[in-house]
Amino acid sequence: MKNQPCLEACQVCVLACEECFAAVVSSGSANRCPACCRECIQICSLCISAMIGDSPFSKPICDLCADICDDCAAQCRPHNHDHCQRCADACEACARACREMTIAV
Repeated sequence: MKNQPCLEACQVCVLACEECFAAVVSSGSANRCPACCRECIQICSLCISAMIGDSPFSKPICDLCADICDDCAAQCRPHNHDHCQRCADACEACARACREMTIAV
């Protein structure tokens, strides 16, 4: 599948954001970390569905996904927790993959 790297990056991002959300939601956060993780999970899931379904909206959805992933990485990166760092890494990788995919469309 031509979008395989983006699909895989979105899947990894969903898992990392789920882990981060679960860990942070109970302990609280000084920024939007939990909320941005939920947004990221939702947009990555939509992105996956759009690509698998060969939606004509895949490009704008992937563009938005990249922006939301960048925002989530920026919210998670300042936290000194392994799960937040993994989440930020996954979000950054997903944003790159989404931007690369939109160029190939």
